[in-house]
Amino acid sequence: MNRRNIIFACLALAWMVVIFCFSAADGDDSSKTSGWVGRMIGHIFVSGFDDMSEAEQEAWAEKIEYPIRKAAHATEYALLALLCFGALPLTGFKRYAIAWIFAVFYAGTDEFHQLFVPGRAGAVTDVCIDAAGALVGLLILAGVRALWLRRKRDRDTSPVSEVKE
Repeated sequence: MNRRNIIFACLALAWMVVIFCFSAADGDDSSKTSGWVGRMIGHIFVSGFDDMSEAEQEAWAEKIEYPIRKAAHATEYALLALLCFGALPLTGFKRYAIAWIFAVFYAGTDEFHQLFVPGRAGAVTDVCIDAAGALVGLLILAGVRALWLRRKRDRDTSPVSEVKE
């Protein structure tokens, strides 16, 4: 392992602690966080949101709470998979596969952990959403890397124009 792999491994571990802490929040605290995010989205993106009554704002935030939670699941595991990818001293498909498998394994342990948190429940569907998020993150990475390598290859093989004297 080189220094870059070690840095990514430390970042992956730190991110796993963040995920664990979010999962350790009881159901009420977790709902409050989702509600707060929903209200912030309303303030930013919904015209007239500030003119709504408190009850209307709360109802709007509750309406988008489920998609916010699921998007958060997918995003946090996309980031975990990317950090795991950076931590692995492998190349090729194996590196992507192991990063994805690790992220999905951690998602499973996280849902198991939630079985013991008041007001929370472990859900197989959440593991599936986490797995999909990790996969999408790694697919985006693969696409970006392919474009970067193609541009680098094209730049390295382009004919050099001769300077006329």
